[in-house]
Amino acid sequence: MMLLGIDPGSRRTGFGVIDVSSATPRYVASGCIRIEAPTLAQKLAQVYAGVAEVIAQYTPSEMAIEQVFLSKNADSALKLGQARGTAIVCAANHGLDVHEYAARRIKQVVAGNGGADKTQVQHMVQSTLKLSGLPQEDAADALAIALTHFFTCRGAIAMPATTRSTRSRSSSWRNYRP
Repeated sequence: MMLLGIDPGSRRTGFGVIDVSSATPRYVASGCIRIEAPTLAQKLAQVYAGVAEVIAQYTPSEMAIEQVFLSKNADSALKLGQARGTAIVCAANHGLDVHEYAARRIKQVVAGNGGADKTQVQHMVQSTLKLSGLPQEDAADALAIALTHFFTCRGAIAMPATTRSTRSRSSSWRNYRP
């Protein structure tokens, strides 16, 4: 079973795919979806297309994504939220279960410290997945999100009250029935 982690962004959206069919997670792939379109609508279309391409290539059954966090820059927070929403809609349209985790929770699970910096997260992802080198920052964050979901589901850690799961009812918005 494949699990997709997404670190959303309006310039770069990181993705990480791990195989969770055994007791130990195994690295499959990671990378960044580069967003270079001039308008917001086109950027969101690129996020959707990139996530759809990753889903088509690796056929994950679930997706884990970082929850929205407050930022000092409201415009940046809004753009991040829109990219995040686009990735969630893409996953839902492809029939994936979507799970959300707070940034502090991800750092706590992966690095043992909710205030860990990006370098610590990169090193712990490298160590946990036995990678030969450090993954790129956005890809490492996406892998950390996927690992958080894996360890949470395996019961290795207690699930916090801030973790939410959304089950997709259909694979297309055209078939949506509340």
